Amino acid sequence: MKINNILVSQAFTSSNSPYMELSKNENVKIDFRSFIEVKGASSSDVRKQKINFSDFTVVLFISKKSIDHYFRLAESMRFKVPISMKYVCQTAAIAYYLQKYIVYRKRKIHIGKKSFQDILPYIKKHSKEKFLLPSSDILKPEIPKMLKKLNIFWKRAILYKTTSSDLSDLKNAYYDILVFFSPACIKSLFENFPNFDQNNIKIATFGKNTLDAAYKAGLKIEIKVPTPKYPSMAKALEKYIQEHRYKNYSTVTDLAKFLG
Repeated sequence: MKINNILVSQAFTSSNSPYMELSKNENVKIDFRSFIEVKGASSSDVRKQKINFSDFTVVLFISKKSIDHYFRLAESMRFKVPISMKYVCQTAAIAYYLQKYIVYRKRKIHIGKKSFQDILPYIKKHSKEKFLLPSSDILKPEIPKMLKKLNIFWKRAILYKTTSSDLSDLKNAYYDILVFFSPACIKSLFENFPNFDQNNIKIATFGKNTLDAAYKAGLKIEIKVPTPKYPSMAKALEKYIQEHRYKNYSTVTDLAKFLG
């Protein structure tokens, strides 16, 4: 099967996206559509969780969205974030984004390498601090488990929620490959199309949790990312498209024409 159309279940972010290069190089049409929407919590929602921002000395940021909603709610609740507040960011990209709201001081920010597990030694070392974990309503279950084992004072604050987008306009659309990056996107697919029949549609997933959700939903997965060889979705898609292009040539003569 020749790959002509791909739907990425995320909003379009940049013209410099590797997907744009993929589209041009492999002559495939790539559409972007967010399968989920983010809705921020209100001040009253935070109070109902019995969260008082002033009770905490360290904020754990595991995403850029958690930064946006923490500072949005701090402002709406008239909480002036003290200069003494410390921050732990799961990745360098998250720490860089934090500079949108604070003046960067190295002594105040600890940065992990990639996973939440990377920041555990720092948390354990500063066990006397009081930690706040801003998050969405969806959180990897292993994160609370890891924090509970450290015997520290910490609380989770749900500052935003993810809901399924209305995808009714895609009812009659057809794509050769659907690309998913979160379990919430898988959930959105079936909430919008309860009778979704995969047929010949290929499914690509990023991350173990997304893969597990796809399997649980009964989907057949063709492309699983990341892998040591293909850490990015764009590269994995490129390889998959190229492999299928070779398969479409039934004779040596056809293949020679393709290879030029």
